Amino acid sequence: MQIQRQLKNANTSQLISLAILSILLLLYAPVLLHWWEGWIKKSISIEHEYFSHGIIGLPFAAYLCWLNRKKWQRLPDISHRLGGVLLVLGGVFYLSGVSEWVNISFPVILAGLCLWLKGIPGIKLQGFPLILVLLATPTSVPYLVTPYTLPLQSFIAGTAGFILSLIGMQVIVDGINIYIGGRIVEVAPYCAGLKMLFTTLYVGLMLLYWMGALSSRRKSIWFLSIAVLISVCANIVRNTLLSFFHGTGQEGAFHWLHDGWGGDLYSAIMLLSLVPILNWIDKYFSEVF
Repeated sequence: MQIQRQLKNANTSQLISLAILSILLLLYAPVLLHWWEGWIKKSISIEHEYFSHGIIGLPFAAYLCWLNRKKWQRLPDISHRLGGVLLVLGGVFYLSGVSEWVNISFPVILAGLCLWLKGIPGIKLQGFPLILVLLATPTSVPYLVTPYTLPLQSFIAGTAGFILSLIGMQVIVDGINIYIGGRIVEVAPYCAGLKMLFTTLYVGLMLLYWMGALSSRRKSIWFLSIAVLISVCANIVRNTLLSFFHGTGQEGAFHWLHDGWGGDLYSAIMLLSLVPILNWIDKYFSEVF
């Protein structure tokens, strides 16, 4: 009799989970497809393209949830009242029809479901996947940060001009503008490397979690600091190459690296270089401490 009751409860729980998943797919499949298509085809707004790291982050978050499915099922069914608040708030955001709020409603509703179904233990179990979803959700954060990138733009322009002068090119740097052979190259706000920096930090968090180093504050701080330094240096080199290509009339190479697949390849190589660095940091601190 008890076995039958347990089976009945298990079947009911599975049906509820399936119903919730179906509703989520119905509500957010169009939204996620819009994000995905915009990131792949670069047809989404510039600000939203800053979150293209979601191409790898969202599938990784789903994979982690799948790995945690048995732990999730073993958690007691304890509801937290904050879960209901978040579900209502997420529903209001979604029904508002404002694209920004509809986007934000996705992580809000996911967090609300975790709290409503499994309470605090549920949110702790799915905490990192939720963080990945939140950080991949397109918002206006890049638009708000852009006005404050002028010092970084000037630094990149000055450094790129200095490097080009070292190889014998006649270069004049004026603020964020680089003049080469009568041509002008502007280090615009969206060329300041924020997108690469966001992606670097995002992928860095994924690597730290995957290799079990996220729990070590020392390893995390060192690795993310080095990752930021690499990102900034890589962006300086990229802007130097773009200035060289444009200044010497190599427009094909310029567009290939600027808005073609060459830029994606450059970023991918930079991100792959983070793997051996993290391995070295992990090995170094394990031996020293």
